[in-house]
Amino acid sequence: MKIKFCGLRRPEDIEYANQTRPDYVGFVFAKSKRQVSPELAGQLAAGLAAGIKKVGVFVNAPLEEILEAVRQAGLDVVQLHGDEGPEEIRAVREALEAGGLEAGTIGKKPEVWKAVRTTDPLVLLAADGLEVDLLLLDAFTPGMAGGTGVVADWDMIRSVKAQLTKPFFLAGGLNAGNIEEAVRAVEPFGIDLSSGIETEGFKDLGKMEDIVALMADLARAAHQAALARVDNSGEDRGKQA
Repeated sequence: MKIKFCGLRRPEDIEYANQTRPDYVGFVFAKSKRQVSPELAGQLAAGLAAGIKKVGVFVNAPLEEILEAVRQAGLDVVQLHGDEGPEEIRAVREALEAGGLEAGTIGKKPEVWKAVRTTDPLVLLAADGLEVDLLLLDAFTPGMAGGTGVVADWDMIRSVKAQLTKPFFLAGGLNAGNIEEAVRAVEPFGIDLSSGIETEGFKDLGKMEDIVALMADLARAAHQAALARVDNSGEDRGKQA
């Protein structure tokens, strides 16, 4: 399961990411207390360890602003976190494909992700048909795009999960106290944390380390459970023979 730490904005945050090695880090270009400029994101991204993918978070941003951030920060992923519809998403994809923009870490065109609020199961199912590589399922807070600490509706996600064809990240109020329950309830492709790895508004190395350790424990437990199922299946076949 993938891990994304979002809202990095200081050199210390980059150091913490290099120590904890999440799969993805997010730079927020939308208006927010975690907002960074393309220039600052580029400077921060230059210090990231190899293999950590860079996600740019945009909310209803003009296309040229998105492309400029991709160029300056070497983004691997464009995450659309606003009200972008099919036409806007298609325009972003076409511009990325036509613009000769190669992703900084993965050596191919940046992926496009779409954030979706867990307000209505029909909204989630409709989003599954968008021309994006991945969905990010987040909580809904009026007037705010994300990073609020509000927990997403896990029951709603679970009710439509079997009908979703795209992989999805789970976001919204995740922290060390609820991450295990969330993962077991929803079984996402990945998890996305921002406020849950902060203390007094700033990224906290200890909390980031806790999340990575918890996810490693969950992965080991899942692996052991899978091995046990295989062993039990073999024993059952032996008895039948």
